[in-house]
Amino acid sequence: MKRRDFIGKSIVGVVGAIAVPTIVPSSVFGKNAPSNKINVGQIGCGRIGREHDLPGTMQHDVARLVAVCDLDKNRMIDGKKLVEAYYTKKTGNTNYVDVKMYDDYHDMLNNKDIDAVIISTPDHWHSQPALEAALAGKDVYLQKPTSLTIAEGRLLSDVVKKKGIILQVGTQQRSSPQFRIAAELVRNGRIGKLHTVKIGLPGDPSGPPAPAMPVPAGFNYDMWLGSTPEVPYTEIGVHPQKGYDRPGWLRLEQYGAGMITGWGQHHFDSAAWGMDTEYTGPISVQSVAEFPKSGLWNVHGDFMVKAEYANGITMLTSGGYPNGIRYEGTEGWIFVSRGNYVASASDPVTAAKSSKALDASDPKILTSVIGENEIHLYKSDEQHGNWLDCIQSRKEPISPVEIGHRTCSVCLVSHIAMKLPRKLNWDPKVERFVKDDEANAMLSRSQRKPYGTTNVKIS
Repeated sequence: MKRRDFIGKSIVGVVGAIAVPTIVPSSVFGKNAPSNKINVGQIGCGRIGREHDLPGTMQHDVARLVAVCDLDKNRMIDGKKLVEAYYTKKTGNTNYVDVKMYDDYHDMLNNKDIDAVIISTPDHWHSQPALEAALAGKDVYLQKPTSLTIAEGRLLSDVVKKKGIILQVGTQQRSSPQFRIAAELVRNGRIGKLHTVKIGLPGDPSGPPAPAMPVPAGFNYDMWLGSTPEVPYTEIGVHPQKGYDRPGWLRLEQYGAGMITGWGQHHFDSAAWGMDTEYTGPISVQSVAEFPKSGLWNVHGDFMVKAEYANGITMLTSGGYPNGIRYEGTEGWIFVSRGNYVASASDPVTAAKSSKALDASDPKILTSVIGENEIHLYKSDEQHGNWLDCIQSRKEPISPVEIGHRTCSVCLVSHIAMKLPRKLNWDPKVERFVKDDEANAMLSRSQRKPYGTTNVKIS
């Protein structure tokens, strides 16, 4: 039973036959009453959690961060200090919250007082805690990419829908107005018939060799590896022991696919909004890509991916294009980017390279008014705030799990195409490659016990 439901039902017991609502209204105790708060736990206290997800959530009064979890003891303690310092400054009360620390997120999920969790972990630790949170009845804010493989992404989406929890994917470009405006203009025919989408997405550099190192004290490295193979510890393969710069695990295929998933899920998600392909995927994909020949890091560098869709649209993705999305139609084009926005101080692309948030072949396109009877897309002012609103209303959030899974699938089939030098035909309905056993074998990975979604009991 959730805390606010417990409070309401306890009052019923006290007053006997007098009917009262199960959620105590703010007029009783004030807007900051415990019954009105969504108690949130933070899983992963690294760079993106500290700089983006925690402040993004705590700025909303309805949320109350009550717990943090990290496998690195120093980061866990830093996370507690960050949250408590934030609330002290915000409320003027040094005792506003005593943040509980967990070194295993399973214990956090067992805490009945926690309503929801934010998952800001490395990519290979996205699907499993999200899946287990859904099974525990917790609502979830999940950093992208949604999954490490298409198989575990499908499992996650199915379980989330079955359990009826609110899962918001951290594709926060949906809550930036220029991406919605661009998609609405395209969907309403302002550039004619859409035929081509060009996406600018950088690759990653190679790195130096990295000898094995002793595992730092207070760091549960075995659990950090999770379902992936056991390999020797080295600092640039994990995260910095001092500070919160961009971590090295982002550049290792053991834990993710590189920028094709890291930023690809953002841009592919926004592109699908304008293409009207959010619940499907391409029918073919082919790619060329460069990979490092030496050093520890092994994710892709420069690349080009071509994806074809059943509605006749061709999507081209490469670091050779300006960072952002360019929709090209029979009567003009629209370009959209993040502009000067960055999610963290160590974002790999400088704002100056994508400073123009919205542009078009004709300025009049951008001032076109979307009529009352035309297509109007979901509007959100802030991604974390939309998640919290939907936890209360139980309405679907702006970035629900199925759209997240479908977008992540585009990233993952593109990565598979980087590995196989041929055109791959994809069936988005069954989420399989057509008559290609080699490619289909890459839709899942073996998972090291006791970790991994295949080792989670589904009930």
